[in-house]
Parts: sequence; structure tokens; C-alpha cells
Amino acid sequence: MADLAKDAPKAGPGRAGNIVPLPEAVRTWVRVAALSFGGPAGQIAVMHRILVDEKRWIGEHRFLHALNYCMLLPGPEAHQLAIYIGWLLNRTLGGVIAGVLFVLPGFLSILALSYIYVLFGNVTFIEGLFFGLKCAVLAVVLQAVFRIGGRALKNRVMVAIAAAAFIAIFFLHIPFPLIIIAAGLIGYLGGRAGLTAFKVGGGHKAGSGTILEDRDSALGEDVPVHARANLAWSMKISAVLSALWLLPVIAILMALGPANVFAKIGVFFSQMAVVTFGGAYAVLAYVAQEAVQRFGWLQPGEMLDGLGMAETTPGPLIMVTQFVGFLAGYRDPGALDPLMAATLAAMLTTWVTFLPSFLWIFLGAPFIERMRGNAALAGAMSAITAAVVGVILNLAIWFGLHVLFAEVRAISWGAWSMDVPVIGSVVWPSLVLTGLAALAIFRFRMSVVATLLLSAALGIAWTLLVSWGR
Repeated sequence: MADLAKDAPKAGPGRAGNIVPLPEAVRTWVRVAALSFGGPAGQIAVMHRILVDEKRWIGEHRFLHALNYCMLLPGPEAHQLAIYIGWLLNRTLGGVIAGVLFVLPGFLSILALSYIYVLFGNVTFIEGLFFGLKCAVLAVVLQAVFRIGGRALKNRVMVAIAAAAFIAIFFLHIPFPLIIIAAGLIGYLGGRAGLTAFKVGGGHKAGSGTILEDRDSALGEDVPVHARANLAWSMKISAVLSALWLLPVIAILMALGPANVFAKIGVFFSQMAVVTFGGAYAVLAYVAQEAVQRFGWLQPGEMLDGLGMAETTPGPLIMVTQFVGFLAGYRDPGALDPLMAATLAAMLTTWVTFLPSFLWIFLGAPFIERMRGNAALAGAMSAITAAVVGVILNLAIWFGLHVLFAEVRAISWGAWSMDVPVIGSVVWPSLVLTGLAALAIFRFRMSVVATLLLSAALGIAWTLLVSWGR
């Protein structure tokens, strides 16, 4: 893929070649990846601090313009932003390096934790660890509802979209992709019509203080030669990336059949990469709905365990999909050794989850200047973000039912149905620990990582205490 950089557009004025030395860029992306905790907002803040404030490689406005484009795409925006900036600074090879390094530490960390989980999960210490993480994750998801809601629900129209999305997924069980498509269409039409309600937009705060102007950065304010729009180059690299993404999935389908677990993983997570707009927590709602209820790859509590892993390791939160794939392969290994099947399933999941991000960036980034100030696209993003608030609220309730209660029953009337807890089955230790985690986050403003670590320690202490009392 590095050879494709040679085919990038060469006509027109602007700087050619690497904007910064490639070895220094590699060291910097390793550092960014190692510090990328705390979800998309934290990861974007780390990139801003290092690349804009410290290295002064890219200006404030160019950074935010790239981020706005990434937020319009399906998939993890922080990962896509790393690919985008790496491509701007060091051509196609730079984008590939930045994107791979951004994911690699999290992949290795979660793979190691997954081995521990399936091999030693019944050990008291490990049980306590994940018990504590599970409770903290519920508090973290609640925080996401308030944080994203506070940014997105700026008027009654956005509140109505969020409420409709919640009703659609919680009571009517309408698939997540359809909700997002409907919200995007409403927002697109509203933005195109010039309605004020759809001009909300939204994004992550990049930082504060003195702004680094684009002209004063290493990249400058001009578009580099390799970043100028060239349809032939975009189509060529898109064809290569599409083949790398889809051909392995097609080969697995043909060789093993659609009922095989690897075929299901390849198809499902490829579909997810196309339709999951709105950030990691929205994706998790979709994955939880499908992986737990449709495929039966794992239990609700195990989904929370995986999210706890992703929250406490570097890299995108969507790395939790790797844990889902790992358990799916481990429990349905076929003729393979369970650990071998789990490892291959984790690798396949990661491949089809993150490779599309390279495709979206390399296909569209050279044309993003044409998207600046597009009211219709801004309206679509505003409506999608509002719908995501309702989806995440559904995720928080779903997690809460399975963390705080031992029994849940379904009730229905007509097309409407919902799960309700059996009040007498409340799990008091989970309720208390979740309350403490919420207090730490909302009252004492503790960071997500600190809250997770504290909850894990309390969970271990409680489990050991119960074990010794038996």
C-alpha cells in the first residue's frame, strides 16, 4: 500500500513529499497511541495537545476541519482523525502508519485480557475485577448520555429526535441502522431547507488558549501536492482497500458457508463498519443488541466486561468488538483449538472493523474542501447526534437492568414490548458500587480511568471478603 503514495496527484502548486520526517512522525504516533485513553474526547484531546500545541505540525482550523469530516463518517472518529492527519503530514504511508499504531496497543492489551478472562475468569480475583469494572461502566455510560445530550440537544427539535430514537429502539426494537438513516435523512432535509434547528452541529472541544493559525504550522495553510483532489488516485486506492476488506470475508463465506462463526463475524462487523454513525457508545448499543440477543455470542454481563477492558486500555472504545469476536470464536471453534479460533476471530473482527476507516479517509479526504459549510450535511450530523443520545440512553437502561438485577422479564402490548426488572432480585452490592462510581464521576469529577480503577479495586475487595466469609 505504501507504493500507492507514489501515485498521489503531483500537479499544481504546494509542498511535495513528507511535511515532517517520517521517523519522527512514527515516534509521535506511538506516543499518541500509548496515551489514548478516555474515549473519543480524550483521544482527540491527546492528538490536539501533541500535534497542534506541542509539535505545531497542524493548525487549529485545519485540525477542526479534519475532525468535522471524520464525524460525518461511520466508525471511530478518533481513529479516522489519526489516519487523516498522518496522511496530510506523510502521504499515504503516513496515514497507514498512524492508523495502525493507533489501534495496535489496544488490540494487544485486549487480546491479553481476553486470554485471562477465558482461562482464569472463575478465579476470585478476576471475578472481583470484572464485577467492579461492570458497575463502573454503567456509570460511565450514564455520563455519556449527559455529556453528549448536553452538546446535542440544544432545541426542541433535537430533543424530539432523541426521544423518538429512544422509543424506536427501546419499545419497538427497530434496528439501530434504520434509526440513524432516518435521523440523517430528516437532518439533511432540514439543513437543506435552512431551518435554524438543524444548524446545531457539535463536536469535541479541541482545546483552549492561544490558537495556532494554519499558516504558522509545519503543514501551513496551503493544500500539499499529494492531498489535492484526484479522482483516479482516489478510485485506485479505494479499490485496493475495498479488496483488502471484502475479499477475505467473501473467501470465508465461500469456503466455510454463511452459518460458520467466522463468516458471521466477517459479515456482521463489516455491516457495522458501514452503518454505525454517532460514536463508540452508539455502536455499542448496536453490537450489544445483535451479539447478545441475535447471535448469542456472549451474555449482557460479559458485554460490560468487554467494555471495561476497552475503557481501561489505550485505543478506541470500539475495540470492545474484538472481545466480542474473541468469545464468539472461543465458544464455537469448530475443528480448531478454542484459543486458536478465538485469536483468529479477534483478528478478523479487528480487521473488518478498522480497515474501512482507511477507505473512508483515502477516498474522501482529498475532496473535503467541497464539503466545507455544507448546511445539509451539517444538519444530518446534528440529527444523527441527537438520535444517538436516545440510543445511548437505551444502552444505559439495558446495561442497568442486567447489572443491578438478577432477573428481568419481558412485557408487551401490541407492537410495543420492553424488559422490566424483578424488583426482588436486585443485586445490592452492584447497586452500591454503581452508586459510588456515579458519585465519583458526577460529584467529584473523577476521570473515567480513575473511576474504573477504583471500582475494580472495590470489586476485588468485596469478592475476596465474600469468599473468605464462606
